[in-house]
Formats: sequence, C-alpha cells, structure tokens
Amino acid sequence: MKPAKSVPTDQELEILKVIWRLGPSTVREVYHELLKQRKIAYTTVLTMMGILERKGHLKKSPGERAYLYRTAKPQEQVTAGMVREFIDRVFSGSTKPLLVHLVEDRGLSEQELAELRELMQSAEKDKRKK
Repeated sequence: MKPAKSVPTDQELEILKVIWRLGPSTVREVYHELLKQRKIAYTTVLTMMGILERKGHLKKSPGERAYLYRTAKPQEQVTAGMVREFIDRVFSGSTKPLLVHLVEDRGLSEQELAELRELMQSAEKDKRKK
C-alpha cells in the first residue's frame, strides 16, 4: 500500500473542509454539501472519501443507516502541515521569502500589518522567556 500523502489534494481538502464544518458525516451529507457549490457525482464523493480513509485523513464508524466519517486530524494540524510543506517546497524551508511576498505583493491593510506586528512582538517576548 502507498504511504499516506501528508498533504491532501484540492479535491480531498474540499471534502475535509465539509466534514470539519459539519462534524461526523455520511457520504450522502458530504455529497449534498458539495452539490451546493458545484456539480459532482455521488460516486466521486464515495470514491474520494474511501481514498481519504485509506490515506489516513478520515476514519469511519458505523452509524444508524450508513457509515459516519470524521477527520483523523483537526483542521489546524492539517493546515499547519500544508503550510510547512508549501514553505519547504517553494521556499526551501525558509519562511522569510514568504513573509516578504505577503507584505510586499499582497498589499496588506494597515489592520493586517498591525496584527502581524503584534504577533512578531509576542513571538519575541516568548523567545526571551526561554
């Protein structure tokens, strides 16, 4: 068996987001949620959720009438892994180029810049305590 890919694909992430939002869900519930956004076949959702289970991203348990799927990891943990993988792949593990890009190219608002300053000051204080 192939080892689990640590970072979900776009379509897998779409399904994970639905389950994070709804909580434990059946394939049919996920299918109906995805239908609100775009046309998708029930069998595609069923297949993708099976793949997510085999990869270790979902866990299933018997429900009243159908299996209930829940995420194996909290959203924050998956997101952190995706960000780490992106930084490693795109910026060779260095966060500075990403931050420079966000500040210079994304046109952050004054409020966003102020929040970043607060985060940086808090991180500096935490480092001094250690």
